[in-house]
Amino acid sequence: MSSSPRTTVISVCYNSLAVLPTMLDSMPRGTPVVLVDNASADHAALAQLAAERRVHLVRSEVNRGFGVGCNRGAQEATTEFLLFLNPDAALQPGALEALEAAMDRYPQASALNPRLMDGDGKPYFKHRSVLLARSAWMKRGWPDRDCVVPVLSGAALFVRRDAFAAVGGFDPAIFLYHEDDDLSLRLARECGPLMFIRDAEVRHLEGHSTVRSPQSAAFKAFHMGQSRVYAARKHKIGGRAMFPLLAATLQLLSPVTLLSSRQRAKRWAFLKGMLSVVRQNGS
Repeated sequence: MSSSPRTTVISVCYNSLAVLPTMLDSMPRGTPVVLVDNASADHAALAQLAAERRVHLVRSEVNRGFGVGCNRGAQEATTEFLLFLNPDAALQPGALEALEAAMDRYPQASALNPRLMDGDGKPYFKHRSVLLARSAWMKRGWPDRDCVVPVLSGAALFVRRDAFAAVGGFDPAIFLYHEDDDLSLRLARECGPLMFIRDAEVRHLEGHSTVRSPQSAAFKAFHMGQSRVYAARKHKIGGRAMFPLLAATLQLLSPVTLLSSRQRAKRWAFLKGMLSVVRQNGS
């Protein structure tokens, strides 16, 4: 058997230095890792960490979004498979080997998700998407066996490199949020089924990829609003995007929002993000 690595791990970083060592510690020996620095403020320290751990670091002078960062990292890879892994995630023992074995076991599959759990060990399973009809949603909680799924989480997305290239990678027009939903739908349509793999496990400290602050929350909310409308229209469910617009307007007037400056900033940013796309393209 060849000892050459089959998978390159790609992680997009934005002020993620606090969580990266744990992620890197979880890598099996000899696994190629590409870190893409999306214009972090802590680049010098990140460069030092990358040198110490002997991983490849790519720097972007401007933050063009998660998907663009993933695409940039994928350009550095020559392996059969790619694993897009959040900086606040960690592979559990045997996870990478289980994902590679699953690709051999299911040759028609284009991409996979492992069994994801949060920092408290609670199950996380992406059972639905705003880009899917409700009839396509799955039950909450991990399936009890390997199975085909309609959409994958980008927190730990394992994909054949040729399939990723065939669909053009992540949509660069989506800065943040729903980029994994969009990629999932294109992979399933053009390259083959998406699957959940039960015996591969990844721990994900959701929401800790970047420093948490009111400014960060508002930044993320703005791009979530933009992506919600853009992705819905791209997949021809534009009318469905108007429900969150109405909900966001009502949430701004709720007592909880009015009493919290952080919630006001977040809700207002989400609404502004949605309206920016509606105004740009016409309602």
